Amino acid sequence: MEHGALWITYKPDLPADQVSQLQNLARGQRYVLLSPFEGLPKPIVASAWGAQIKMENANDPRLPNFISTYQNGPFTPERGATCAGALGTPLG
Repeated sequence: MEHGALWITYKPDLPADQVSQLQNLARGQRYVLLSPFEGLPKPIVASAWGAQIKMENANDPRLPNFISTYQNGPFTPERGATCAGALGTPLG
């Protein structure tokens, strides 16, 4: 996150249509990570360097704004540094 990445996590039992909506938001983004995560306080949590929002569903209108504000944004200590070398398969 110190490089400007966002991490969107969701409860593993989130309905498939909402997971698909989150995938569409993350697809093609270089600094957005998406994964299921156990024990979240809400069904969806988006985290960035120094900021976090908790949401009930993927339709929350704050999420696109959060992404545009914090993805590789001016609030990150190492803005634009690479996030290469992670595990997983990019959505492409």
